[in-house]
Amino acid sequence: MTRDDDYLRDLLFQYEASDEWLLMMPGDTLGSSEEEQRERYHVMLLMDVGFATDVGRGTFRLTSLGHDYINAVRSDTVWTKTKDGANKIGGATLGIMKDLAIAYLKQEAASKLEINL
Repeated sequence: MTRDDDYLRDLLFQYEASDEWLLMMPGDTLGSSEEEQRERYHVMLLMDVGFATDVGRGTFRLTSLGHDYINAVRSDTVWTKTKDGANKIGGATLGIMKDLAIAYLKQEAASKLEINL
């Protein structure tokens, strides 16, 4: 299965919007749908890089690093620049995507606040 960075971003926004801090692992039963399996795979990718962590018994939560990434990619402008930057270098790890997003967010903040970061 291929990692879908747009899908990861959408999932993170969805999890952030939840009233619950403890989230259920999707696709945890036999006969899970293809979409549930896709979501489960992507949750596991989020765990791999520390954006989410396993709490146990089929549950997980977002980490502080995950919330930082959400804030970095919240702006559609920053997200577009991040994806374009990754494409220019021929693809990027999720860690590099995070670094690019933070760099573009800092660039926007410095410009809007008229300060050097």
